[in-house]
Amino acid sequence: MHLEVTQLYKQFATKRGPLVALKDINLHIEEGEFVCAVGASGSGKSTLLRMIAGLETPSSGDVRVDGMRVTGPGADRGMVFQSYTLYPWMNIAENVGFGLKLQGVSAAQRKQRVAYYLEVVGLSKFAQALPKELSGGMKQRVAIARALASQPKILLMDEPFGALDVQTKETMQQFLLQLWEQTKTSILMITHDVEEAVFLSQRIYVLTSHPGTVRTEIEINLPRNRTYQIKRQPIFQDYRDRVMAHLRDEVEDVALV
Repeated sequence: MHLEVTQLYKQFATKRGPLVALKDINLHIEEGEFVCAVGASGSGKSTLLRMIAGLETPSSGDVRVDGMRVTGPGADRGMVFQSYTLYPWMNIAENVGFGLKLQGVSAAQRKQRVAYYLEVVGLSKFAQALPKELSGGMKQRVAIARALASQPKILLMDEPFGALDVQTKETMQQFLLQLWEQTKTSILMITHDVEEAVFLSQRIYVLTSHPGTVRTEIEINLPRNRTYQIKRQPIFQDYRDRVMAHLRDEVEDVALV
């Protein structure tokens, strides 16, 4: 398996005592696969992604990429956050190439790779612009280009379109599908938007809350080349309803506790 998460458990110390954020998380991603994880607030989605990225340490359990255990951040995993996290004093090309510079990539190689990924995300004309000159959707494209520039095996995305307006969000979703098809990069994306998860992914993990666990796994058998017309088809509605049913069950289970 490309990415394998086994028996992942995360506990935080609080004033009221130990808080279990994640318990017995088991999931995997095959090479070139697009997977989403959905869950309500309190399901530990972002904590899970941060542990896979190596930004948080599990209390117990295992995260492996191509058989190698994750012990910290690494170039094999690229991270895209909801906030754009761009450096405002750097132009777009410098932002995209910043990680490569830290890795010791030569100036000539950086220039070539930055130019390539700016072209991939359609922002070559804005290489010398500052982040403040770009729209929200364009800033997120820069963040994605920066993550891809290190040529990671897996792209980790934490609700990357959550701060965008509806129209821009839909445009970015279509863009992400095209980018995935073009780069063949494996993607694990966290989202609370069920329709977004069904539209983008090949499989969906539905997470419970308090603590976060995997409630179920749903395979999405839709064409790879998806357009927004597919959202009007009955099969799309059926998938969305299945995911929503699991999330509603989760809310009802919590209410009964």
